[in-house]
Amino acid sequence: MNLNKTTLLLFGALSVSISLQAQDGFFSKSQAKQKSVEAAYLKSVNYDRFKVHLQELTKNPHIAGTPENELVQQYMAKIMEDAGMSVKLYPYDVYLPNDPGESHLEIVSPVLMKLSQQEAVLEEDPFSSDPRLHLGFNAFSGSGDVTAEVVYVNYGTREDFQKLKEMGIELTGKVAIARYGGNFRGYKAKFAEQAGAIGLVVYTDPKDNGFTKGDVYPDGPYYNETTIQRGSMLTLDWTGDPLTPYEPALPLDGPVKVDRLDPKDVALHKIPVTPIGYGAAKEILSRMTGQAVPKEWQGGLPFDYKIEGGSDLKVRVMVDQPTNFIRANNVIGTFEGARYPDEWIILGSHFDAWSFGATDPNSGTAMLLTLAEALGELVKNGERPARSIMIGHWDAEEQGVIGSTEWVEHFRDELGAKAVTYMNFDGGVSGRNFGASAAPTLKKLIIDASKEVMYPDSAKTVFQVWAGDKKEPGIGNLGGGSDHIAFYMHVGVPSLSGGAGGISAYHSNYDNFHYYSKFVDPSFKMGGAVAQLFGLVALRMANGEVIPYDVPRYAQDLKGHFAQAVKNVQGIAPDFKEFDLVNAALNKLESSSTAYQAKLNAALNKGNLSASKIKSINQQLIGLEKSWIDPQGMYYGDWYKSLYVCNDPFSGYASWILPGIQYEVAIERTEKLEEWDERYAAAILNLAEKIDRISASL
Repeated sequence: MNLNKTTLLLFGALSVSISLQAQDGFFSKSQAKQKSVEAAYLKSVNYDRFKVHLQELTKNPHIAGTPENELVQQYMAKIMEDAGMSVKLYPYDVYLPNDPGESHLEIVSPVLMKLSQQEAVLEEDPFSSDPRLHLGFNAFSGSGDVTAEVVYVNYGTREDFQKLKEMGIELTGKVAIARYGGNFRGYKAKFAEQAGAIGLVVYTDPKDNGFTKGDVYPDGPYYNETTIQRGSMLTLDWTGDPLTPYEPALPLDGPVKVDRLDPKDVALHKIPVTPIGYGAAKEILSRMTGQAVPKEWQGGLPFDYKIEGGSDLKVRVMVDQPTNFIRANNVIGTFEGARYPDEWIILGSHFDAWSFGATDPNSGTAMLLTLAEALGELVKNGERPARSIMIGHWDAEEQGVIGSTEWVEHFRDELGAKAVTYMNFDGGVSGRNFGASAAPTLKKLIIDASKEVMYPDSAKTVFQVWAGDKKEPGIGNLGGGSDHIAFYMHVGVPSLSGGAGGISAYHSNYDNFHYYSKFVDPSFKMGGAVAQLFGLVALRMANGEVIPYDVPRYAQDLKGHFAQAVKNVQGIAPDFKEFDLVNAALNKLESSSTAYQAKLNAALNKGNLSASKIKSINQQLIGLEKSWIDPQGMYYGDWYKSLYVCNDPFSGYASWILPGIQYEVAIERTEKLEEWDERYAAAILNLAEKIDRISASL
């Protein structure tokens, strides 16, 4: 045993000894046993395995649908099987592009200049010369060959296009050039197309990630002039496979046939889109001659940015991107629960990547494999979790959060009845800064677990580093962009996303093991720490006699969210006062939650709940989050069912809490506010009534 391993085992022992807190959801008589299980788990996490897994997972570029991605799939399955998990493959045939096809970008006037569409090969980075690396491309670009004048549209947000319209800038028949940031890239294409643009070029500006931030790769972590952010452009009124909304994209050659939409009837982008680095963008932007941009639109390149290129500057954008059915395979491993096998604790990350995927996503994949091996040690020693713990590795996330969505649609009813939580770790160890976003009921679990794990290379716990001088660290609210969407926003499974973040080579060909080992976490210790922390969360969710949701947190968070909602509404309706029905419902929810917690604490202290009563209580607890699932869904897309949270339909990434109200504010519509007062009050009262029924059974 080497010194590093001994030190990490000591960290595990310390993390248990410093904890004096009671375990939520456990009988008093069960506390000592659970602490023993947790101590054993912390010692079982082998920090060295994270590096081994990451190196193996990222040997090859592995975009969805390629043989290299199948190798990753096979490796994950073997590791989980060796850990003692039962492993099953869930195949789907999904409609997507998985290579750029043919693509060209060039200035045709006043000079003829072909612009770079791929990262430079670097002597310092042996991965950068791999011949299997693709050009920069955006999945679900339209195909076309256009030549036109250029208009700079800043970040290409809804507000940016509104500003251009107010300024009288015409985009019809032009090529738009937008910088990354501000919204999901697909909305840049959507808004550009709506404004009349016939092509779009997207680049990362050095003001956002480049030489203005610090040294660029390979000397530093920031984007160099050739670094290109790839990514999907898919923006539909649902998440997942473009041709099978609401239904799983089951294999075309399988026994069950699924009706698929005709691609011609799906609102896919029609204009050609291509991403480039800021070195190529400089060649376009520096030749523009129109009026100066608003001050806040100025980027980091060393000249004054202009809105219009002028009649002399013309750019050609050519994309011929094939779209086909590809086989996406989700890999699910399960430790079946010893007492409640039909109550599921689900952890997951996607595994497909744009190139090698060292940070995004496979740092999360490697962490989950490390976590699986540690849980496997417990199981081999007779400590099977009470509830089933499942680890899902999702395919085809990068093209539009597809693999996980198809699985959720496939098992919608079972998930509604059985899923206790979903925990997402897309790029879960992408730096050394710990953070999390979560449903209200899960926030306390993360905070409590962070007090049990030592932050690597320090004498502090993760909590102490995370919270700093605050009483409680900030925990965000989940937005869009990853595999929690279908679980949380479509089915109503309480979800979280967590891990460690930092600067990365996001979606570029440089996101490889060399970059990770040099800039992300040279110690390779954060992976083990994250596995320890969220393994504790999983074990507490799995073993508590009563599912340890923080039920009172609903009322606490909702009061703040509705106070903000009132302010937002007053921005479009200054005379608006309150959501009266909601206020009354929130008071009821608060009193119901307080009563529940008091009764639960008393029952757990006595430890006299029968097995049948515990099962009934937990089934009712699983149903709490479903109070937010509204069959009518959102006006901007009824696939999105949660009244509590949704990704912002105008930016794609942002978290919209109370999305029904947020949408009315965004479109400046006031006539439906009374309807939303009624719908939200009904959901809150439904939640309170469910809590009252649980309290009565206690």
